[in-house]
Amino acid sequence: MLTSATPPAQTKPDVGWGFTHTQYSADEGRASATKRVEDLLSGSGMPENQHIMGWSAGNPEPVKGRYDFEEMDRRIAFIRKSGGTAVVTLCCAPDWMKGRQAGSDNTDWSQSALETAPTPDHFKDFAALAAAVAKRYPDVRHFVVWNEFKGFWNNSKARWDYEGYTELYNLVYKALKQVNPEIMVGGPYLVTDSVDPRQEQDASTTLRGTWGAMDQQALDAFDYWNKNKVGADFVVVDGSSYANDDHLLPDEFAATDKFNAVGAWVRQQTHDLPLWWAEYYVEPADGNGDRKGWTEGHRVAVQATAMIAMVKGGASSGFYWNPEEKNGTDCPGCMWTPTLATEGGKPLPMYNLVSRFGKEFPPGTQYRTVPVAKDDAPDVRVLATDKVVLVVNTLDRTISAQVDGKRFDMKAYEVKWLPR
Repeated sequence: MLTSATPPAQTKPDVGWGFTHTQYSADEGRASATKRVEDLLSGSGMPENQHIMGWSAGNPEPVKGRYDFEEMDRRIAFIRKSGGTAVVTLCCAPDWMKGRQAGSDNTDWSQSALETAPTPDHFKDFAALAAAVAKRYPDVRHFVVWNEFKGFWNNSKARWDYEGYTELYNLVYKALKQVNPEIMVGGPYLVTDSVDPRQEQDASTTLRGTWGAMDQQALDAFDYWNKNKVGADFVVVDGSSYANDDHLLPDEFAATDKFNAVGAWVRQQTHDLPLWWAEYYVEPADGNGDRKGWTEGHRVAVQATAMIAMVKGGASSGFYWNPEEKNGTDCPGCMWTPTLATEGGKPLPMYNLVSRFGKEFPPGTQYRTVPVAKDDAPDVRVLATDKVVLVVNTLDRTISAQVDGKRFDMKAYEVKWLPR
């Protein structure tokens, strides 16, 4: 049900730069902490993405025709209260759509089960679920179909099952448009994997750079979806700057050029459909899946460089995967401190970057080229408009840089915003 706090529906295909709610987020915790995040986000209008199952959302349809949106309602309510633009990712699927046992008590939350796609005989059931979600949240106008081709792998052909995904996508697209023609729908949310440029197997011969070579299997999957989709209001991809072997080529900052190259390729294939990055990663995880090897300043600087590369590749929207932890004060890469503590919900450097980036570079921004001193050009990354210049120091030491006719000092890995 809509409330007085519900922001007006946004019907444009671009939503700007925001974040995805993951397993733990600010919709739960101490009242003072959750309120602190609400106030932090209030007025920013940042897009906030939520999945329909998993990442803290329960099984939305444990038995065919019987819905349970309790957890989803809580997340959407938080997005409304914080004034965000809600985006819904239509993933994942109830067990009974995957050949498993029905019932909320029987939901299999293991990673392998969650990442299983609906069987083809249940594609229409998933489309019906998507329509039910759209009807329940009529102010939500942006829907992404599925997540990273999860479960869509053709074992017999050793490639992506792009035929199956596209069939599901087309059914969902039609179902959502029947609910409301103004709903914006996008896909394919495909992982843009890349490999070492010296590798021959699966390496693209056309889309490559010092950062690596695109995995040709991903390009083939994208090409099939693009040629056989019934429609799309925007196109969605995700990926990392590092190659499949976790190598950052030639280094962590230069590797972000991949986002520029992939974005430009996608825009060319889709005749300049608005481009979204659903997820983007710049820091390989360790053996435990953690990303704790960099200082926060280093992490923010590489993230800022990646976002600049995405913009230069034609992207107008992107979602930072907020890795909020359940509790504690040490939360690498998080946007705010965990909200289970009374003093939680305080902004962290990554929030400052993402929120400022979204504010300064909304969809439709006209970008400008500004002069950078020749000696400084290799060491800084720059993005500018008529009003502001974002400058990133890519070195782990203090430098003196000259950008847009101004000379100034920058600390190691500093991210600086200059008025024009």
